[in-house]
This record gives sequence, structure tokens and C-alpha cells, in this order.
Amino acid sequence: MFLRIFVFAALIAIVYFGIRRIANDWRARFRDLDKETHERDLKERARPDVIDLKKDDDGVFRPGSGDDKGQGPRR
Repeated sequence: MFLRIFVFAALIAIVYFGIRRIANDWRARFRDLDKETHERDLKERARPDVIDLKKDDDGVFRPGSGDDKGQGPRR
């Protein structure tokens, strides 16, 4: 009887820690991907040929006023 309880407890512990390790590995992988994507986006945003679009009052995205980078059309 004691052996059966011990075996079930051991199996439950193995499954629990296995699932926990898999979840942590996936979380770390997605965190790394998010970091790489963020760094790539920052590099692309810093390029001089990239225009920032601002949402206008009517809901249409238009080039910004150019105050922050000195780019965009003047009105």
C-alpha cells in the first residue's frame, strides 16, 4: 500500500516538474523573441527614411508634423 502511494506521488511530481520546466523554457524563448523584435523595431525606427504616422482627428493615419525628427510634410 505504501509503495503504491509512493509511486503515484513520484509520478505526479515528475509530471508536475516536467510541465513546469517546459512552460519555463517556452516563456524564456518567447521573452528572447520579444526582445529581439523590440531591438529590431528600434533599429528600424531610427533609420532616416522611416516616417512616423500619427492618427489624425478623422481617424486617418498621416505623416506626423515632423517636430520630433524634423521629417514629414509642412502645413
